[in-house]
Amino acid sequence: MKLNDQHIFVTGGADGIGAAIVLDAVEQGARVSFCDVSVDKGNQYAQLLRKKGHKVLFHEADVGKFDSLKIAHDALVAEFGMVNGVVNNAGINLGADPVTLTDEEWEHFMGIDFKSVWHTAKLVLPAMREAHKGSIVSIASLHARMTFPKYFPYAGAKAGIIGLTHNLCLDEGPKGIRVNTVSPGYTLTPLLEEWFVKLPEKRTESMAVQPMGRMGKPSEIAKVVTFLLSDDASFVNGSDFLVDGGLHARFA
Repeated sequence: MKLNDQHIFVTGGADGIGAAIVLDAVEQGARVSFCDVSVDKGNQYAQLLRKKGHKVLFHEADVGKFDSLKIAHDALVAEFGMVNGVVNNAGINLGADPVTLTDEEWEHFMGIDFKSVWHTAKLVLPAMREAHKGSIVSIASLHARMTFPKYFPYAGAKAGIIGLTHNLCLDEGPKGIRVNTVSPGYTLTPLLEEWFVKLPEKRTESMAVQPMGRMGKPSEIAKVVTFLLSDDASFVNGSDFLVDGGLHARFA
């Protein structure tokens, strides 16, 4: 029970990797709150976990809008107390041509995938600083290092998360707060499955380059996240954990 009596807050927790993180955290003894734009999924998932005896709360929030996220954060803190650990998991994909992408599309995407990491920090850091303890874990991606053509918004956002994390670890480390990232490779989430439906040939191509002969499971990403949230990782700060089955080691 490495997260016993901790309040863990997860963004985008209704599905995929986020849902796996919520589950692993409650199984490790945490009180877990999560937000998502998928209200029905969020409510159903929270209800399912509560029926199993877990302490879980859900609140609707658009992480790209600070006011929306603040409403959720404040309501969840009122119920579960200060946030001891936050997981920035919410995100969407965006492939685009740099010439045709509009400012509105860029701002919407970056608000969700990048700016939201700053938003959560702005909300949770005051209490963490006062407690002189806390852990922030953000889901980056292998795309921060190696990517596809026309994926520049996604690659840029994920690389930005790692850079932001490096600065936060320096600023907040003296205050007892650790800030790290996890960079998954191919993970069998609904988001990835949607991509494979749009581009069926990519499934075969993707499987062909997996060093372990398979793709990852959301639960395998979650285990690394909950480790970083826990005191087991008490001297891990400013790190990016690649959880990709070794894909980053390939030359081509």
